[in-house]
Amino acid sequence: MKKEISIMDEATMKRSITRITHEILERNGGTEDLILVGIRTRGIYLAERIANRIKDFEDVAVPVGELDITLYRDDQHFAEGEDPVLNATNLPFSVEGKHIVLVDDVLFTARTIRAAMDAVMDHGRANRITVAVLIDRGHRELPIKADYVGKNIPTAITEQISVKLQEYDGQEQVTLIKDSAE
Repeated sequence: MKKEISIMDEATMKRSITRITHEILERNGGTEDLILVGIRTRGIYLAERIANRIKDFEDVAVPVGELDITLYRDDQHFAEGEDPVLNATNLPFSVEGKHIVLVDDVLFTARTIRAAMDAVMDHGRANRITVAVLIDRGHRELPIKADYVGKNIPTAITEQISVKLQEYDGQEQVTLIKDSAE
């Protein structure tokens, strides 16, 4: 049997997004050459939220792109004759010389971020790529870290983090899911 423990509610998530936004603006020195790229699926909505907060603070519309990394993953294998389900990548701007902030909901093994970096580099040579995540749960398999983190949640390898966003799931919450025997 599974047990869910609430980690973040709507207000906590909003504060985390606001803090991440301020950190991005501070480290970038404003909005010049800044592009947010959300990793499908929930990363897209988080990137849009950060862009909205930047608009509130700086009155600048920062470009937001969408990235599908399905074909770049090294940890998902498809059976012979099985086609992966692809979603659109939408980067309607040049990444040349820009500061790209990859945005995702949870950082775990870092394989998603590695795949996203490969996908961005296929579109051009960014000046810099950094990573923003709502939750960093540890257990890296690759030497990649998040530059902007909403909350660090140390987890057991058997536990899961569930992020739900209003735009996709109809609710706002982050929960830790573990076996009730733990």
